Amino acid sequence: MFFGYTRKVIISGNTIQGHFLILKFLSAYISCQNPPISVNLQFKIPMKTVCFKDLGSIRYADAFAYQLQLFDQNTAIKLKNREEGNTNKQPTTDYLLFCEHPHVITLGKSGKNSNLLLNEEQLTKAGIEYYPTTRGGDITYHGPGQIVGYPVIDLEHFFTDAHRYMFYLEELIILTLKDYGIEGGRINGMTGVWLDYDKPHLARKICAMGVKISRWITMHGFALNVNTNLDYFNFIIPCGIEGKAVTSLQKELHTEIDIEDVKRKLKKNFCSLFGVEMTSME
Repeated sequence: MFFGYTRKVIISGNTIQGHFLILKFLSAYISCQNPPISVNLQFKIPMKTVCFKDLGSIRYADAFAYQLQLFDQNTAIKLKNREEGNTNKQPTTDYLLFCEHPHVITLGKSGKNSNLLLNEEQLTKAGIEYYPTTRGGDITYHGPGQIVGYPVIDLEHFFTDAHRYMFYLEELIILTLKDYGIEGGRINGMTGVWLDYDKPHLARKICAMGVKISRWITMHGFALNVNTNLDYFNFIIPCGIEGKAVTSLQKELHTEIDIEDVKRKLKKNFCSLFGVEMTSME
């Protein structure tokens, strides 16, 4: 379309590099025009897609089996692609799972059983499952009113840096807390998101994190306390860190929080941080 001597050219494609020959042609065409024309090139680059599924309330063992299935599928694809070289490469799929767990205490690979303050009989009486698992980190509690997020993504679609990935997960929570007028932050050497993070005697954790990364495929993730019954944390030394409290959105804002609204904000901030769009899984 012409507006005076300005012509607008729209090019759609996966990458700018993929249109190098088109750009060379346009450059030659523009340079020979008399009078000169102005060209506005707008590249519409398709965003990566993450498949989202809310598993609802689900036992930890069942959620673990489900994300492990997705993790193993992606790992198998990458192994097959490596064996076959550059021909017929199959893409891996990125997923984000949300859920809530019935009462369960999980222990990470580097955790210590001594951070569990109940014996087996006491756990059974309290209706709490105990599950050693494959994530990093120490001990934590999951239960109703807590949003657990499990990204099962291929970091080769984004960046191959485990520390940066953990930073992004923390930033996801920090941005979501900001949506509620709460300032969250980091404490050096203590993974997760904290309130009053710059005041050692007041610092309290609102979100625990622990992940596993293999062949740049991730699993496990974060646990954000929304309307969580914090009394259950008295049965453990959370994350193996003595002398630090835990908190929740409900406790900080003195009211019960719409957990579905928190999920919407988490999804929005995840898309913004990772530069993706989200599609629902059946």
